[in-house]
Amino acid sequence: MNKYKKLIGNTLIFAVGQTGAKIFSFLLVRLYTAVLMPDEYSTAELLYNTLNVLYPIITFSMADAIVRFGLDKTYDNRKVYSSANFMLFIGIIFLACTLPIWNASELYHGYTGLLFVYCLCSCFRQLTAQYARAAGHVKLFALDGIFAVLTQFLCNVLFMVYFDLGIKGYILSFIASDIFSIIFLYITGKIYKSFRIRFIDKALIKEMLKYSLPLVPTYLLWWITSSSDRMFVIKMVSNEANGIYAAAYKLPTLLMFLTTMFYQAWQMSSVEEKDSNELGLFYKNVYETYSSLIFIAAGFLITFSKPVTDLLLSDEKYSGAEHYTVILIVSMVFQCFCQFLSSIYSVKKKSQNSCFTALAAALTNVILNIVLIPKFGVYGAAIATALSYFICYLIRIIDTRRFVYFKLNVLQTVLNTVLLTVMCIISIKETEYYIIELTFLFIILVLVNFSKTIKLISKLMNTEKIHSKIMIKILNKIS
Repeated sequence: MNKYKKLIGNTLIFAVGQTGAKIFSFLLVRLYTAVLMPDEYSTAELLYNTLNVLYPIITFSMADAIVRFGLDKTYDNRKVYSSANFMLFIGIIFLACTLPIWNASELYHGYTGLLFVYCLCSCFRQLTAQYARAAGHVKLFALDGIFAVLTQFLCNVLFMVYFDLGIKGYILSFIASDIFSIIFLYITGKIYKSFRIRFIDKALIKEMLKYSLPLVPTYLLWWITSSSDRMFVIKMVSNEANGIYAAAYKLPTLLMFLTTMFYQAWQMSSVEEKDSNELGLFYKNVYETYSSLIFIAAGFLITFSKPVTDLLLSDEKYSGAEHYTVILIVSMVFQCFCQFLSSIYSVKKKSQNSCFTALAAALTNVILNIVLIPKFGVYGAAIATALSYFICYLIRIIDTRRFVYFKLNVLQTVLNTVLLTVMCIISIKETEYYIIELTFLFIILVLVNFSKTIKLISKLMNTEKIHSKIMIKILNKIS
């Protein structure tokens, strides 16, 4: 199959799964903001973000190793999966030894046991889901995404609405959803056949750890960039303000939704084409199309951020969140680009470079939070996040092209960035005719990107047909 068509086909499969999952996720946001007060929602988000911090430490970032080594035909998938789970077992033992420390903290007191079970189930589920994708069960992986969020939605209604368990119900819903997902994947994908003690390979573990260990601090640094601003808002502003700020993140995650469904397919294609002589051209064509679509999507979200945010958030106590949302949308644009460029580090097994660039973003974020939040409040946190991702993007676009070179349209990137920035300012100020002004700028943004995007998509979709027509013409001339 043509590599472009395979990429598009896998993206569509992931899109179906992610779209269904995202619909239920939006329903959950409305449920959370209706049931929980801003300070309770802030605590729930803290517990969720804590898992995101613990996840790479407990698993040694083995989920990434499963994808990278599992897609590589030179390795035995069963050994990859079993070895990764062995490392998870070690990580869980380490976490269990630290539970008394967690329980002594005021932030986690009363939630320590649930948090431990939540970490165990979530980590095992992630390793299993990524193995399903690496083993070629693309449709099963996508279907599991819908299944997991559906069960989470039903469990949230049960635990948070019917039993009125509040934050504990929030955690229990995740645990139950992960357990159902694991059972579903094991039975449907017959993954239980790939998990055996005899498949644990010490030599393979060393090779996987060499790749995955630099990704552990990378994930922690990304957490600092994406979540530490909330800690600063709690300390420098208030817990209630952080609840509103956390809610403002929900609309920008639509961009990450678009990225996730594409990146899952792109990660597979980039590894499969790692030895191709046309890898640079492949990256150029895909990146140009991808970046144009991301800019258009961001412009659309900024234009309609206020009505969509009002729809998502159920109560006036979250009023004002839309002003932070537009800045966070811009930050997500460059986070998407950083994620795309990380595929080069993955293909070339340069995970240490991924760590160094993430460090630059984290340091920038912390410094800017300290400087900007006292002056601009919550706006300062949003601006710090956007600038951090932008700086990381600048570093990565230079660094990654040392390993896989592809041409970059700098002028178009600059123009798109300026347009989004101006749209943000207009949206925040809410001038008398701001809707008309935003719509006008969005049309310009579409015109800048649309024709090139259509041209590239047509090229990608019709590559095989063009080659066939050329061959027919050559044969006709010969005859």
